[in-house]
Amino acid sequence: MIHSYKKEEVTCVETTIDDSLLKGNKVFVYLVDGMLIDAGPQCLASELIPFYKKQSFDVVALTHSHEDHSGPAPWIQENHEVPIYVHENGIPICAKHCPYPKYRQVGWGIRDAFHAKKLESTIQSRKHEWEVIYTPGHADDHVSFLHRETGRLFTGDLFVSPKTKVIMDSESIPVIMSSIRKLLTYEFQSIFCSHSGYFANGRKMLKQKLDYLENLSGEVHELYNNGMTVKEIQQKLFPKKYPITTISEGEWDSLHVISSILNGERIEKG
Repeated sequence: MIHSYKKEEVTCVETTIDDSLLKGNKVFVYLVDGMLIDAGPQCLASELIPFYKKQSFDVVALTHSHEDHSGPAPWIQENHEVPIYVHENGIPICAKHCPYPKYRQVGWGIRDAFHAKKLESTIQSRKHEWEVIYTPGHADDHVSFLHRETGRLFTGDLFVSPKTKVIMDSESIPVIMSSIRKLLTYEFQSIFCSHSGYFANGRKMLKQKLDYLENLSGEVHELYNNGMTVKEIQQKLFPKKYPITTISEGEWDSLHVISSILNGERIEKG
């Protein structure tokens, strides 16, 4: 199911998964000044493609290569004949057919291979120049897009919610925190999130998430230094069991939140 509306001259396309393992999940794609930001999941291609056929855009900018952001990208490339850009770390991922686990294939659909071009430090839409800010943590090819003049910031999957409970085993809480701190050095107000939509008070929401993660990190380190194991810390801080942990066979788990905090910050590349 898709629903579109306008916020700050941005067409927000809200999609909801209603018939798969990931039922209820929302994914947003955005169209601004002739630039499509992300493309959505393949499982909603039958609804997204008719929308894309009616739109005029000159370029596609991906916040990262994950399949819920790049599903219909091969169709767009073949039928709209517009360039698709991603961070250089994502180019080889885009070039592969369906490079992700079975449950994600069932949930998000099968994404075919496509050719993506390298994002530089800026990207041009019809009338505006957008700053491309490398913001890893959720993915090694994750970027955010900022239009300085209007203070509009597209944050991909960096925000999602103010309180993180589960992450993928490939994610890093310390690197996510570093990326949020980087964004907070820029002037902006609103954010456009790929899973929770538009926030007029985006700066406040990102700061709220950072405060939560900093407090959580301090608590995890304190408990660990007091002799608790990772599993014991998980039981204390995250006693609730989330269905995604079972569905993903452990790829998503609150355990990874604690482990990544204790492992410390990875070296950022890019």
